[in-house]
Amino acid sequence: MMKRLLRPFTIVVLLICGQWASAQKTITTLDKLEVTTGHVTIKLDAHTGMVNYVFPSGIRIENTVAYINDLKSGITSSADFTDHQYTTAEVHDNIGTGRQITITHSDHKHSFILEQRFTNYEGHPYTLISLIAKNKDSKAAPLETRDISPIAVLPQYKGKLYIPGTEPRILDMPFDNDDWTPTLERSWPKVGGPKTTGITYEFAAIYDMLKNSGLVIGSVKHDFWKTGLAYQTSTELGYVDSLRVFGGASTPDDPKLQPAYGGNDGTHDLVAHGTAVGQSVSSPTIFLCAMDDLHEAFTQYGQVNSAINGKQTWNDNAPVYWNSFGVEGVLGYEGVMMPPAVEKISDFVHTLTNFSGYSKPVMSIDSYDQGIYSTEVLANLGKYFAKNNQQMGFYFIPFAMWNWKDDIDGKKIAGSNYLLKDVLLHDNEGKPIMYKDGKWGAYAMDPTHPAVRLYIIQQLKKAKAINAKFLKIDFLTGGALESTTRYNKNIRTGMQAYDYGMKTLRHLVDSILGKDIFISQAISPMFPHQYAHTRFISTDVYSHLRDDQPGFPHYGSTGASLATGSHMGWVQGTLFPYTNLDVSIMKNFQKNPDLSEQDIKVRLYAMMVMGSILGDGSDFRHPLAATRAQTFLNNKQIATFFSHPKAFIPLKAADGETLDQQLSFYLPGENTLLALFNFDRQRNFEQVLTRSALHLDAGKAYQFKDLLTDAVIGELKKGDTEFKLSAAPIDAVMIKLVAIDKATK
Repeated sequence: MMKRLLRPFTIVVLLICGQWASAQKTITTLDKLEVTTGHVTIKLDAHTGMVNYVFPSGIRIENTVAYINDLKSGITSSADFTDHQYTTAEVHDNIGTGRQITITHSDHKHSFILEQRFTNYEGHPYTLISLIAKNKDSKAAPLETRDISPIAVLPQYKGKLYIPGTEPRILDMPFDNDDWTPTLERSWPKVGGPKTTGITYEFAAIYDMLKNSGLVIGSVKHDFWKTGLAYQTSTELGYVDSLRVFGGASTPDDPKLQPAYGGNDGTHDLVAHGTAVGQSVSSPTIFLCAMDDLHEAFTQYGQVNSAINGKQTWNDNAPVYWNSFGVEGVLGYEGVMMPPAVEKISDFVHTLTNFSGYSKPVMSIDSYDQGIYSTEVLANLGKYFAKNNQQMGFYFIPFAMWNWKDDIDGKKIAGSNYLLKDVLLHDNEGKPIMYKDGKWGAYAMDPTHPAVRLYIIQQLKKAKAINAKFLKIDFLTGGALESTTRYNKNIRTGMQAYDYGMKTLRHLVDSILGKDIFISQAISPMFPHQYAHTRFISTDVYSHLRDDQPGFPHYGSTGASLATGSHMGWVQGTLFPYTNLDVSIMKNFQKNPDLSEQDIKVRLYAMMVMGSILGDGSDFRHPLAATRAQTFLNNKQIATFFSHPKAFIPLKAADGETLDQQLSFYLPGENTLLALFNFDRQRNFEQVLTRSALHLDAGKAYQFKDLLTDAVIGELKKGDTEFKLSAAPIDAVMIKLVAIDKATK
């Protein structure tokens, strides 16, 4: 370790990792510390303690501070101290080899110090930033905070963030995937308009929409803090006046506001975020990366999260499944599908030889009437499925309990002797928290309570009794809510409790069912991610094209889910083996109107570009659903792709809140796949595409083949450098680009 006061000299540190080698250059003078790598220059002002970041692309972040908001002493920033020293040390961890610079902010006036840490890794284009506040005297009263930031752009310090380009955007993410809340692409205000403000959760991107380049910033540890990124743009294009990246986000739903603007895009909390307490307290660790390719920056972000926290892998072909929810919300409750009918569905799925050709289809019974679909009935269905070379799926809710409101006295948690009322989370008035409010609602349960562990064991024993190999777990956000009470007093925050609960669940699945169980998260926060194989990109999708389609719900459309998903394909392969864009529907979802074949085609293409596993929720007793299933689900090209689904790279992602989105994606490979989606009712969508953008061989000619039919529909000649592809209104196209020499063999 090297410790340096700020005095004039230059050191050059050469880091070597395998075949990689590059220089990290550190310059100090009386006024500054300057660290330069290939991807960023970090500058500390020795007088103010503020830090600047300058990126080769022209992005810069100026006059940033770190701060702690202590419950007793209030807000103290790194700029409030007079002394700023630094040390350097080499690090070796799951990410690789790197060099960490620690800047210690201190003086005689404050009873604690702030340690700001910046870690750059050899061969990786990002910086990790964190903050630790430490008492000088170990006998002093402990620090306590629910608001701590390792990097903040604040107006009082003349902080600024700047991104070059003519169409800057801020990608604003909801905390979870519930309530059909969209991702937002926030624009700068029009002349004379109010500044754009908001809060995004866990991560954000500040980018140029036309160039698809920019900055990704987000948390990479998710075992204590909910991370918020509160922002305010300038009225000047490309400038951000305020960006506060902090641990301690806690936001209630507000029905008076629009859903994505504070209505229900937050953490759904009724209680303030829990506090970190101790002689030292730490912030979230923040990832900072600016690249010309925003998708690559996000890919790096996902990879860092998995390097630090781990991830699940799946070595077999991807699962395919049938799910009952598309037929009946609570299976059997309205008599739509009784157990003998499920056997008919199984028999039909067995006839889909391509659909069933790569993995045993999972017959997943979703929410069900337990008076009809008892464990014994489900076990018998499982045996029937096995005769058709199929597997059983199982659904349960580990951290919430549906019940009649205010009717919990005397009720016990299944699998235990604990009363339900003793297991619930509580608000500031000591009342049980209803995670889903209503006469029939869901109460939030404490993941640290032993009753929840016993309940999970009871549910998993049910799953074992029916020989389930696929688990769908739902309404997980209930376990992440903040609470004034908790069984385990050492667990202080909602995220810490949720991580504890998910870790417990994963351990119990492995020990009771085995390690070959596929786990799909439905309604849930994105992080922590490492306990499941896939997660819903958005809330339930009903397969109609647009949210304003007559006769359909104003939510749950393919267009809305893909608009959100167009920014999220990077999670496939980095956080999860696959994504999940819910099920396709061959005729109608529950009581919704019938879909057209065009609706179905677009839906399947959307699932493909997201790298989703393939599930279907159709009632195949209807001849139309059965016929279409043979056309689409049993299509050889479709079935082959979904045996190893992979997310496409966005060429044109969603922008703004219009339903008329026009999107495009490509998947490089031996045969490049290219998809255009046009959700506009009136206009054609025509895009000019170049060889270089698609990474096509400059010396080859290519045939364009329709994905579904394999028919040749066009050609890119050897000398041509670009071509046009178009999609008609409310339609999509997907083509395969096959080199001529391969196509003619």
